[in-house]
Amino acid sequence: MGERARTIVFFPEGAFGPTNNCVGIGDVLRRGGHRVVFIIEESFAGTLEAQGFEERLMRLTPPPETEEAPGQFWKDFIRDTAPVFRKPTIDQLGEFIAPTFQALIDGAKYVDARLTEILGELEPDLVVEDNVVTFPALFASGRPWARIASCNPLEVKDPDLPPVFSGLPSEDRSGWAAFWDAYRAAHAEMHADFDEFCRARGAPPLPRDDFIHASPTLNLYLYPQEVDYPRREPLGPTWHNLGASVRATDPDWRLPEVIAGGEEPLVYLSLGSLGSADVPLMRTLVAELAEAPYRFVVSKGPQASEFELAPNMVGAEFLPQTSILPEVDLVITHGGNNTVTESLYFGKPMVLLPVFWDQHDNAQRIDETGFGIRLDTYAHEPEELRGAIGRLLDDGALADRLAQTSRRLRAAPGTELAADLIERAVLAAG
Repeated sequence: MGERARTIVFFPEGAFGPTNNCVGIGDVLRRGGHRVVFIIEESFAGTLEAQGFEERLMRLTPPPETEEAPGQFWKDFIRDTAPVFRKPTIDQLGEFIAPTFQALIDGAKYVDARLTEILGELEPDLVVEDNVVTFPALFASGRPWARIASCNPLEVKDPDLPPVFSGLPSEDRSGWAAFWDAYRAAHAEMHADFDEFCRARGAPPLPRDDFIHASPTLNLYLYPQEVDYPRREPLGPTWHNLGASVRATDPDWRLPEVIAGGEEPLVYLSLGSLGSADVPLMRTLVAELAEAPYRFVVSKGPQASEFELAPNMVGAEFLPQTSILPEVDLVITHGGNNTVTESLYFGKPMVLLPVFWDQHDNAQRIDETGFGIRLDTYAHEPEELRGAIGRLLDDGALADRLAQTSRRLRAAPGTELAADLIERAVLAAG
């Protein structure tokens, strides 16, 4: 940056996806000589410190009676809500999306005073937040801040784009109006209440249909241009697309010997740290793939001890995903934004089994742009899953498209672009 090192504070949502995304960008800034501090939930204490970052701890809920694992609140929430994921997305609005937003809003209210205290202590040159609800303390602090929208870009609304969380196609608008009506009905009272809180604590009024503001300084999102959505209303000059934001902090990984000698295609199966908490679903997928002519690396997730893998599989509770993806031939994913963009970054075709939130939107978009195949997560037949894998692996034209996409993304890493934009924002703010 030239003149002096600055203090950059990252404030990601208390889940592994947003945190990992911020780690990748923070690592570039740290290597550039800046002081990088993470504001994280107490349950994550030590996880960022182990990667060489400073931590400041906070809570989004009252302290538990027993010690928590990182992100335990959301793991339990997903496990208990899993039956809802088998319903159409329009039905999930009232039974999952709205309760999730309410939990996040409750967290923003609970942490507001503590967040104000942390920002006052650190006096950051810039705060980088990656959340889906506003934290009024960012406005009240008077410090410049940047927003990362690390979910599917439908989070940033446009009249020519499908409703967020719907999983509806871009070319068929027949279900859009009904979904928007249901979306607004599910959220209206909550939106009004949170809008009042935000105003009282120093933030502007909430935008319609949103629980979060754009930053007046810098806004970042990540979605490769090959799959990004064409907008009627272009995003403003503060918005920048990183394409992908792939961290370089994962440890090295080597294929375990038990399947290393095979010649069958290698498939990576991951439903994310939260999706894999649905143990019955994981058991079903293992059974469907046990006799498939492929080798599998399985990210088992937080309930790893609750199910066993088949002989053609290896796996563990946590795996260094960005070290594994370059080695595999195909990815079976829940459609989380990190996994989708990382798979494109490394040029891997995808079978998508969406579970919740924006995963349905990602699955639909990857399917309709031809970079993968979306299946019904809970109602597909075993032969559909195995057939989708085979078709994608045999598609030479797709392999060429993916290789071209990968070359472009790797030539301009999103983490470096984000770090550069953050540095520029700090300079502009003085």
